[in-house]
Order: sequence, then C-alpha cells, then structure tokens
Amino acid sequence: MNDNTIQLFEDKRIRTAWDEEEQEWYFSVVDIVAVLTDQATPRSASTYWAVLKKRLIEEGAELLTNCKQLKMTATDGKKRLTDVANTEQLLRIIQSIPSPKAEPFKLWLASVGRERIEETIDPELTKDRALATYLKKGYSREWINQRLQAIQVRKKNLAMSGIIVV
Repeated sequence: MNDNTIQLFEDKRIRTAWDEEEQEWYFSVVDIVAVLTDQATPRSASTYWAVLKKRLIEEGAELLTNCKQLKMTATDGKKRLTDVANTEQLLRIIQSIPSPKAEPFKLWLASVGRERIEETIDPELTKDRALATYLKKGYSREWINQRLQAIQVRKKNLAMSGIIVV
C-alpha cells in the first residue's frame, strides 16, 4: 500500500493510498468529509463521519460496512488507522452529504448515471461517448478509429475464448 500521497481539493489535504494488489486508490473519508462539510478540525470531521456512517449503515448501505482502515499519516505526523473508501464507496458517501460543495459531484453522478442507463438501452451511444471523449482529449480521428477497432477485436477474441465481456 502506497501512502504519503496527498491530493488537494480547494487547497485542503486529501490523503490517498494506492493498493498495488487491488489496483485501486483509497481516499481518507475524514478528509473528504472535512472538505465537503467545512469542518474546522479533524476531530469534528471524524465526529461528522461517525454520525453519517451510522446513519448509512442503518439505511442498509452495505457498501460502507466494507470500508477499510489503513494507517495514514495524521496532521501530528503519526501513522493512525483511518477509514478509507475506494472510488465507488467515496461517490456513495458524497451522495449522502448535504452540502453545497457536494452538489457539483451529485449533479455529475446523476448525469453519468443517466448516460449509462441510456447506453444500456442503446449500446451505440457508448461508441459515440468514447469518440467524443477522445476528440476532447485531442486525439486524431485516425487514432480513435484504430483504438475503437482494437477494443472490438479484443472483445471478440475474449468472447471466442469463453470470457464474457460486457
């Protein structure tokens, strides 16, 4: 587990850790809560998170019962066990925080959710989204076409070997 990585959001520290084995980022929940709810101290952010976590568990949010604890460097320089969340868990937590700072994330999540539902109805939209995203990133149409064809070939080969690809 790689600690010591700090992300900044509105000039506030968000401690993160990369799990090489799981190939996944983990974020300090207390740091996220502190930023989104304007908590003055780590202690008040921790209290807010404890209350929110209890409420979410009571609501049946099983996703949060699987939150990990990792040792992360605290503001006093000591390593302490800290609740961390992966990206999916973090997005679920953000949905539950009643804060104006969380609102842009919630709007984005709603938009992405709508897009994915539309793509299940019309899978062709997935290709359109990929094309638009690659164009926004500055890739040439030739590169994009080669990339999309390579993805199709890989999916076909996986399907032929018995691996189901969605």
